[in-house]
Amino acid sequence: MKKWYRVQENGVNLVFLVTENGEVFFVHCQKSGFEEKEIPEDQLEGYRLVQLQAAGEDQDDHHGAKYTGTLPGCRLIFDSFLDERKKNGRRITIAQKDPVTGLLVKSCLQFTGKAAVAESWTVVENEGKEPVGLTYVSSFCLNGLTKEVSLPWDQALSLMVPSNSWYGEFQWKRHTLPGLGMYKVFHYSTKRLSYSATGTWNSHEYLPMGYVSNDPAKEGWYFSIIHNGSWHWEIGDSRDQLYLQLSGPTEAENHWYHELKPQESFESVHAAVAVTAEGFEDAAAQMTQWRRLMRRKNEDDEKLPVIFNDFMNCLGGDPKEEKEYPLIDAAAEIGCEYYTIDAGWYANGSWWSRVGEWEPAVQRWPNGLETVLSYIREKGMVPGLWLELEVMGIHCPIADKLPDDWFFMRHKKRVIDHGRYQLDYRNPEVRAFADDVIRRLVEDYGAGYIKMDYNINAGIGTERDANSAGDGLLGHNRAYLEWLDHIFAKWPELIIENCGSGGMRINDALLSRHSIQSSSDQTDYTRYAAISAAAPAAVTPEQNAVWSYPLFDADAEQTAFNMVNAMTMRIHQSGHLAKLSEENKALIKEGIDCYKSYRHLIPESFPFWPLGIPSFDDLHPAVGFYQEECAFLAVWNLEEEEKETCLPLHGAKHRLAGAELIYPAALPCSYTFDERENNLIVKQPAKSARLFRLIYE
Repeated sequence: MKKWYRVQENGVNLVFLVTENGEVFFVHCQKSGFEEKEIPEDQLEGYRLVQLQAAGEDQDDHHGAKYTGTLPGCRLIFDSFLDERKKNGRRITIAQKDPVTGLLVKSCLQFTGKAAVAESWTVVENEGKEPVGLTYVSSFCLNGLTKEVSLPWDQALSLMVPSNSWYGEFQWKRHTLPGLGMYKVFHYSTKRLSYSATGTWNSHEYLPMGYVSNDPAKEGWYFSIIHNGSWHWEIGDSRDQLYLQLSGPTEAENHWYHELKPQESFESVHAAVAVTAEGFEDAAAQMTQWRRLMRRKNEDDEKLPVIFNDFMNCLGGDPKEEKEYPLIDAAAEIGCEYYTIDAGWYANGSWWSRVGEWEPAVQRWPNGLETVLSYIREKGMVPGLWLELEVMGIHCPIADKLPDDWFFMRHKKRVIDHGRYQLDYRNPEVRAFADDVIRRLVEDYGAGYIKMDYNINAGIGTERDANSAGDGLLGHNRAYLEWLDHIFAKWPELIIENCGSGGMRINDALLSRHSIQSSSDQTDYTRYAAISAAAPAAVTPEQNAVWSYPLFDADAEQTAFNMVNAMTMRIHQSGHLAKLSEENKALIKEGIDCYKSYRHLIPESFPFWPLGIPSFDDLHPAVGFYQEECAFLAVWNLEEEEKETCLPLHGAKHRLAGAELIYPAALPCSYTFDERENNLIVKQPAKSARLFRLIYE
């Protein structure tokens, strides 16, 4: 006899079916209700709750590269259903057993707070007598994305993919399936749309996120793979339906293989899925809410201090004592609260391939680095320093004195990328070394901020003490997160910025620990507008650090443009402040003072995009943030002439009474608010940016 398990939590409806034979199918994960007639009997096989492939097993499907028909995944039999309330929310656990290998497979779905987001993962336990080699384990597996509609699935579904690149982060693009070459040609095909990242820079081409939408039914799923290493996701067709599968590393894409010995267990990478019936902005809001619930509690994301960093369009990795003092004075004068000395403080000359000792360079600090950091504190700011603590330069004086087990190894050689070795955080001696560096910077020098950069990609992983290179990488990824947890527990007030050449490792695993994320290394402030405006779809605004770095010969519009880029999120101020004109310094101080008047609202705000989520194609990016008190709207004009833009404001979620320009106060801009249509019409100069407050009725 069939048995249905129905769960409703935070507006999300989950439905599971256990057949007479004990097969388990995940048939529904939506805001709408479920009707049994939606699943024809001959399509059920495509609705497996989990896909799990083991070495030496058949993959019993005409699948191509798709992860369908996996074994023992399709051989699993129902064992138990557990519905419980954990401290952080409701958890559903469905266990299945494989009668051949003895594997016990637990599929977990966790809700937290009131967010319409399910965190999903798989635990595999070997209760058999022989080892089982795992090559693929799904973290989330859902079929029937368009099952409610009569249109063919290739016409009903759209897909938003967030491309990411150095200098070009957060570029979400909407695609149709035919536009990506995927058509409905039969009951099932060998075609899939797949996206992966391999290595330690896991957002160097795409964010480990995406959004799929059943457009006729107005149902959508925003997902994030919660991992700081290799990941894979795919959309494909199975039995006349479309599925979405999310996972961590795989053998085919990421060189991952894990031998599970008897009585051992393996837990997959986690994923999070936000469910919506209101479109992408609602899904992003749900995910924003969930991210706030899941991350480490910290004061930085409540207070949002203004940070000066001496790198961008400023010292550029060549800090020296005599250069710092004028910048420190100027940063304090305009209202910065943290002051970070970026790369180069540890090397007398060229430093790229020599990093790793993390001792101050005597030639740069003849009176001692601690003297400069003390001066920063005297000026009322908290000092910070740059680190790249996961690598060691190949010419670092201590590198040749250390054993190979400190480093990633492949083919019995140390892995080298861009002049650096990758440290292996599975090694307790590496973690102890890293501990001591942090202790010295915090306790001996008084640093209260660490810019933790990361500028290489260590590739498929390490073969040392691992079943595969990908398995070694996964172990390192998890050990690094454990080390971060340890550091934050020991120094809870320390702010550690997550940076990877800007945004090359943006992921929810690291952002559940770090309070602040570097959004980009983009040096053209006009290009930065599209990055800044799109970022809140992937990072909470209170964690997203945006550079404001006017050139020393900037005019007023250029300076204001730089400020608006950063003023709706986190300000990373830079630039040659001491060389700026008094007019420009006054504009920066005006922006920082304005920011301080409302920054307490940013941790409660949610993003909306009046003109659609911005990209580099757009000449008029815009992003708004709403909360219960008011809303804010940043508007850019990237054209070479004055332009008028009409911005629909329905995304503010409130009926509006008007708008007021709050920055820059004195530069030209005309605007009118159309109360009947809830629109703001803005006319602004060429290459300019403006920030508005939207007033609720």
